[in-house]
Amino acid sequence: MTLNAILVEDEANSREILRNYLGKYCTNVKLLGEAASIQEGLDLISKNDLDLVFLDVEMPFGNAFDLLDELPDRSFETVFVTAYNQYAMDALNSHAAYYLMKPINIDELVKAVEYVQEIKQKENELEDKVLQPKLKSVQGKITLPQQDGFQVLNVADILYCKADDNYTEIYLENKKILVSKTLKYFEEALADFSFARIHKSYLVNVEEVVKYRKGKGGSVVVSNGKELLVSASKKKELLAYF
Repeated sequence: MTLNAILVEDEANSREILRNYLGKYCTNVKLLGEAASIQEGLDLISKNDLDLVFLDVEMPFGNAFDLLDELPDRSFETVFVTAYNQYAMDALNSHAAYYLMKPINIDELVKAVEYVQEIKQKENELEDKVLQPKLKSVQGKITLPQQDGFQVLNVADILYCKADDNYTEIYLENKKILVSKTLKYFEEALADFSFARIHKSYLVNVEEVVKYRKGKGGSVVVSNGKELLVSASKKKELLAYF
């Protein structure tokens, strides 16, 4: 798989080193351009369909986080390349795929590229793959507590669950049930079935996913046509099901 990438780095010597390393050790990376500033980087990103951006942290007239703040719905992965280790936590919070320290270690560079390739391959496999809902394929039942007792529900009938403070909304094909239990409760109760926590607000029946849309976290479409956001921190867990 070829990864379309750009370099955003203000130092010409650093760009040359990384360009040469990629050409020699990461031949699956196709460099579409180089930028020496945040604005140049934004211009390149707007003109190209990218899988990966190698990003220096400190640059004139801004830093890497300024660039990322301009692109909240970005679909590419980022690999930070910097001489400063104090930005590691900020990079993690920005959902960077990898954090490389200068001078660049070739083995670490290869690992970074391989990691991004694994992520993008999973995304590409799912992008246009429609999964047919498997009615009743997940065996088992769950009880929903109610004031006068409890309701018994087939687990396979649940499309997804949505958090509502200390309550949970359970969505079926043509019905919604409000239960006085937290989403965490249902995450644990359904742990033995094909349910994935894709967001702080959503627990989805993976058997009912019919499409995945690319993005930093992306989103899934379930069998009733509802689109649910996937948080970036939960994407890997979701993709593992497929």
